[in-house]
Amino acid sequence: MKFTKMHGCGNDYIYINGFTEKIAQEVKPELVRKISDRHFGIGGDGAIFINPSTEADFEMEMYNADGSRAEMCGNGIRCVAKYVYDKGMTDKTKISIISCGQIKYLELFLKEGKVDTVKVNMGAPILRAEEIPVIADAEGDMVIDAPITVQGKEYKMTCVSMGNPHAVVFMDDVEHLEIEIIGPYFEKHERFPKKINTEFVKVIDRGHVQMRVWERGTGETLACGTGCCATVVACILNHLTDDTVTVKLLGGEIEITWDREANLVYMTGPAETVFEGEYNLEI
Repeated sequence: MKFTKMHGCGNDYIYINGFTEKIAQEVKPELVRKISDRHFGIGGDGAIFINPSTEADFEMEMYNADGSRAEMCGNGIRCVAKYVYDKGMTDKTKISIISCGQIKYLELFLKEGKVDTVKVNMGAPILRAEEIPVIADAEGDMVIDAPITVQGKEYKMTCVSMGNPHAVVFMDDVEHLEIEIIGPYFEKHERFPKKINTEFVKVIDRGHVQMRVWERGTGETLACGTGCCATVVACILNHLTDDTVTVKLLGGEIEITWDREANLVYMTGPAETVFEGEYNLEI
């Protein structure tokens, strides 16, 4: 099986061309678990299959490192755009990609004939609790600066879905956060029926924030595109930043704009190819 290793701000996935590599659906979860292993496999935060689509230019079929399906990935979708353009699967610099029924529209910016950065229309943020989903105090409520008790300590969270669920938690210090300890308790908290991605955020000023993320099914990653989008929406809802914010991550920076008049979130960030190779299928 041929593959390409790519990353967006250090959020790395293994990309597989579903046009040419025919992998049975029932073996994909186990395959993803094997190839995502950083010691015995290729290594990555998960795997993404790039498939044909009748509804968009391409389909992104994404899996977390534990083999579970994920609805959307902001860094991943930028890398899909780079993959299909750099490999000549399209010559368009404006394309559409579908993932779990969600179509996103992307603009590709080139450098020396290859994709350097990608701007993604991530759509409207989802704020109704039952659609995220998160258990709120009352049906239909938004969860903004709401208390949640995790391991005996109370935090304040703002919940947003960008096609996948996020809980944004503001704090004064994220650098020294023991995220590997607290992250799993947020992920599997009873208030999140489908588990949760958790962003721990420090606001630097009106245009800059610092973020660390615990992704469900994977653990801490160096970046999370949808998490950046959710973070900026949460910042604005809590009157902490302006509408365009640079999010500083462990792996780099991503710029997010929430056009509140159109109610659309735009994400702009890099996409990079690391290496290519072949993996011997044994499942």
